[in-house]
Amino acid sequence: MGRGYAEMAAARPPVPLRGPQRAALDELERVFAAGRRRAWLVLPPGMGKTLTGLEAARRLGRRAVVFGPNTAIQAQWLREWAAFRPAPEPAGTDRSLTSPLTALTYQSLATFDPEAEIAEEGGPGDGSARPHLRRLRSQGRELVGRLRAAGDLTLLLDECHHLLDTWGELLAELLRELPDVTVIGLTATPPERLSPAQTALVTELFGPAVRGPSLPAAVRDGYLAPYAELAWLTEPTPAETDWIDAEAERFTELTTRLLDPAFASVPFLAWHDARVVHRRFEGAEGPPLPWRRFEREQPQLAAAALRLHHHGLLALPEGARLREEHRRAPDAADWVRLLDDWVRHCLGDSADPRDARAVAAVRAALPSVGHRLTARGIRAGRSAVDRVLARSAAKTGAVREILAAEAAALDARLRAVVVCDHERATATLPARLDGVLDEQAGSARLVLAELAADPRTSALSPLLVTGRTVAASRATAARFARFCAEAEPDLRLRLVPSGPEPEGPDGPESPDDPAGTLTELAGNWTSRRWVPLATRFLESGGTRALVGTRALLGEGWDARGVNTLVDLSEATTATAVVQTRGRALRTDPGWPDKCAHTWSVVCVAPGHPRGNADWDRFVRKHEGYPGVTATGEVMTGVAHVHPGLSPYAPPPPGEFARLNARMLDRIEADRASVRALWRVGTPYEDSLVHTVRVTRHGRTPAARPLTPDGPAPAPPDAVPGPRGLVPRVPLGRATPAVTTTAALLAGPLGAVAGGGQTGLVSGVLAGWAAYAAGRTVSGLRALRAASAEPVLPALALAVADGLHAAGCLPVGAAAVRIEPDGTGAYGIRLDGVSLADSERYATALDEVISPVADPRYLMPRYLVRAGGPLAGLRAAGRRATADAVVHHAVPGAAGANRGLVTAYAGAWRRWVSAGEPVYTRGPEGAGLLAAQAGRCPLDVTTALRVGWR
Repeated sequence: MGRGYAEMAAARPPVPLRGPQRAALDELERVFAAGRRRAWLVLPPGMGKTLTGLEAARRLGRRAVVFGPNTAIQAQWLREWAAFRPAPEPAGTDRSLTSPLTALTYQSLATFDPEAEIAEEGGPGDGSARPHLRRLRSQGRELVGRLRAAGDLTLLLDECHHLLDTWGELLAELLRELPDVTVIGLTATPPERLSPAQTALVTELFGPAVRGPSLPAAVRDGYLAPYAELAWLTEPTPAETDWIDAEAERFTELTTRLLDPAFASVPFLAWHDARVVHRRFEGAEGPPLPWRRFEREQPQLAAAALRLHHHGLLALPEGARLREEHRRAPDAADWVRLLDDWVRHCLGDSADPRDARAVAAVRAALPSVGHRLTARGIRAGRSAVDRVLARSAAKTGAVREILAAEAAALDARLRAVVVCDHERATATLPARLDGVLDEQAGSARLVLAELAADPRTSALSPLLVTGRTVAASRATAARFARFCAEAEPDLRLRLVPSGPEPEGPDGPESPDDPAGTLTELAGNWTSRRWVPLATRFLESGGTRALVGTRALLGEGWDARGVNTLVDLSEATTATAVVQTRGRALRTDPGWPDKCAHTWSVVCVAPGHPRGNADWDRFVRKHEGYPGVTATGEVMTGVAHVHPGLSPYAPPPPGEFARLNARMLDRIEADRASVRALWRVGTPYEDSLVHTVRVTRHGRTPAARPLTPDGPAPAPPDAVPGPRGLVPRVPLGRATPAVTTTAALLAGPLGAVAGGGQTGLVSGVLAGWAAYAAGRTVSGLRALRAASAEPVLPALALAVADGLHAAGCLPVGAAAVRIEPDGTGAYGIRLDGVSLADSERYATALDEVISPVADPRYLMPRYLVRAGGPLAGLRAAGRRATADAVVHHAVPGAAGANRGLVTAYAGAWRRWVSAGEPVYTRGPEGAGLLAAQAGRCPLDVTTALRVGWR
């Protein structure tokens, strides 16, 4: 081992390693001790991946080479290594690999020779199995040769998720050439957020992941700052709305004409009635395709048809069940899927002139929703409407409102970052958008200009920092130039006017910039120098609002003081979301109680079929990403922004102002309240759990909360039966004997229910018989309790016990939790089980309390009514009135065979109601199913969500 390598082995991290870092390093050592040479380390942003990777390489004691996606991350590795003590030999930054540690970018390897063409079949012209390596420029090929010659070295691949999209196949080829290399990939993107193709590539490159704590666990342990995800909902500006409405007319006219039976030889609705509702065509033999199979084979078409049913245009297919995602009007994507099926399979080969005209009308209308009709069907593109929504002027206005509110709440503590996709718009706007969008719409430059023009936000001294430009108002630019000169005296900077700002409320001038112009800083520097200086300027309070691009202020950029982030980017990949939001999650030594706010700005145009495009982007960003709700639940998806938000459709525009006000309320509240919601320092399971969110309507009784700290749930002493209450009998015990007096009073109503659990007697006489038998519970009190007993808890507990009895779950009712979410709705979940078991329970409960679809079995739920004080005496000696009954589906998990159903029914009778399961494939059950199908047995709406425990 040479001198440099000895220094590397002797150096130690400059700060004590955190618990998760130590645990990750220990796991890596176990992996390598077992003979594996590749590993994949997953740690949330801000958890010290760079330091962990350096320490792993130091412990291995070999020459190490680091690859990262950009120069900012390369510089971060250099700084971290230089901080080790005693000071090691400096890391190298060139392809010679002569230093004990070399930090490079992926681009230093992946530069391709344009003359090295790829054959049409995807391989090189000479048939080699190494097409990408052979296409490298000479510098890249030389680097590969040095890596191969280095032999036993450690290769650190930082932000290795980049390999999945850009350099994955190249790195796979390279690693096959380096069998003696030890490879460590580092990323913040958890494995479950990868696509199947990405997972396969990662497994080939690295093997199974070495996982650190999840993002919520890191917050709970105090390693990352608590945070709240907030959203500002807006509609397009009036000018944008007028243009969007005009664009919608063509497609709206088409969807109206589709409902005309004379529009084509086979009407659009008639086609889908045969294709989807009945799933039978002329000449077809045999029974129709079962709905579950059709939905599995054609999921998008089935979903579109169910939304068409919800819109009142199609019948409900037999066996179908409307879930949350179906309870909204069809959007452009739904119409396009239905049109594509109709055009390709019905109109395409028709010689009828009506069909030719119909196809022409479809072809003319599709561009207004970003699609086109081709010989192979309808193909998607990006519509101009999508562009208007993504870059609406209303979104820039929302940034001003957000930062003004955050500044009012935090004052001098505010450290805000606004992340855009690009510095300036370089593409020319389509002629059809002239006068609709500003030429720089959506750009970081326009955001800076509007912030500088508003007196409320100009006081924040906003500063633009991109890979090419540093700009601000003249006064802010001058102060930043002085700051840079003091920090690095060799800098020679000059102020260059950059064009007029848009006029503010009082004209073009703003308090921060009397001349009303933006100013750029030019000189002998590059982004490698100005980004660290701008970061220090932000953290010192010289600016309180940094505006930049995702490419520069994303991964690799660290500013511990950032406490407010506004995301205007369009990127929706899991990697982009995690990396962008991670910029605000670092803990701040200057503010130990720091809490971060991350804002999404969403523009919705309700009058256009593609008006939800920006909402869909918002949903994709939050899908699988955890956050804390206003009531302290940690949920994934848009539910953590507000429990009432659905991933399937935005709220109506009339709700925007109320929801935005709720978001502002969270700003105005002390940020310590966000920290309190996260319960930093308290125990956790670090597991995900599926939850059923139940919203009550009408007179549906409220649910009784069941929490871990509350008493264990106990079955009621009596449950409703066909003609009153039925005393409950503990499982495993015979029906208690009834005295002769009681039997006489019960008369002919003493029939025994199936399952040997209880006798069916009249509601009031059941209480009388219980009294005569010496029982301690008053019959009248039991009657009143049963008639007032909340239904939701009983159903939730019965489903858990029923699935447990059927062998479908490892636990029963004792694990059920019911908690209000602060909006009038309830979250119901099963604790202490795997994610798969919690999903099984949530799905089953949703089936039981949602509209009945096509279950194999139904269970009755009888409804008793409490009478006056003498109801028992009035009923003596005569038959009680039969109770009303509603039927609930037996969930599919427990309905596969009679044995499972019998076990499930026992729990139902214990918690909910007497009665026997009814087989819906028989005459009686078919009639009940026909009467109940599509109807909800409770006046509630359900939604399935995923939370963290």
